[in-house]
Amino acid sequence: MAKSVRLKDIAEKLGVSTVTVSKALSGQKGMSEEVRKKIHALANEMGYIPSVSRKLENMGKSYTIGVIISEAYMGEYDAYYNRLHQQISQLAMEKGSFTMLEVISGDSIKRLTLPRIISDNKVDGALILGRLPGKYLENIRASSSIPVIYLDFYDHYISEDAVTCDSYSGACLMTEYLIGKGHSRIGFVGTVLATDSITDRYFGYRKALLLNNIDFRQDWVIDDRDPDINVPDPDKFFNLPEEMPTAFICSSDIAAGMLIKKLSESGYSVPDDVSVVGYGNCSRSDISDKKVTTYAVDSYELGRSAVENLIRKIGRERYHHGVMTLAGNLIEGETVRNIM
Repeated sequence: MAKSVRLKDIAEKLGVSTVTVSKALSGQKGMSEEVRKKIHALANEMGYIPSVSRKLENMGKSYTIGVIISEAYMGEYDAYYNRLHQQISQLAMEKGSFTMLEVISGDSIKRLTLPRIISDNKVDGALILGRLPGKYLENIRASSSIPVIYLDFYDHYISEDAVTCDSYSGACLMTEYLIGKGHSRIGFVGTVLATDSITDRYFGYRKALLLNNIDFRQDWVIDDRDPDINVPDPDKFFNLPEEMPTAFICSSDIAAGMLIKKLSESGYSVPDDVSVVGYGNCSRSDISDKKVTTYAVDSYELGRSAVENLIRKIGRERYHHGVMTLAGNLIEGETVRNIM
């Protein structure tokens, strides 16, 4: 079993005190915003999970928080959502509350069957983790009055509170990074309309091309999944174009790993022949042995913001209404070549 990451481990890497790390991760003041961001980024990169042995906060306000997620996000490739759920559970416990997970089957989604934890009134509020179909979200809203927050996605057509990462700016940053390394022939990997996040990352990529007067080529946009199944599938998708770009920006690290494998099978070397960047900071060694250059999503901060916002919403306290968007940061790996 992997050794758990301690506050001391993070502090030593950054050359700050354990107290500073603790304050940053618990949202307290006493440091610059730059230091706070560095601490959050490193904690997320190292896989830090807050300890439940800390003194619980707000013990007078204990709630049961439902965590609702589609079974499509609990497959073998979705370590990100498993990690995020674990962090949510630990963070809720630190606030004196507890979580109850319900994984929704594809059948239940099609039949618009309400989650049992909602229909049986088992929770005080719910976090919906990962995109669900609009009709299903509408049914939850119409059938229940419990406070809900969407986590890691938002919906244009349903006015619901949400906490999500900045997919648009993140993908723009990653594309700008490739351009700064001399690349002007850049493709995109991701089924564009499969999720809001992939759509936003696609338009972030397009924006960077426009800002740098770089031509867009439709044949360099590669699908990675069936939008109805929403799981990357290297057997059916990832079809390489006849004329190759020098770099690809991928909608996720999993997609990046699968692309690297497909490139290798087709005789291309990464990064010597083709550079690849991902998104999410959750690459898998069983998919690719290369450390992917990526945009790190601060899953700890996503979870903390969602849990705290929902607890305030349940308690009818002041909270952040609408969509809360959190920025991440670029982490350099081994998959980009400088061709300048």
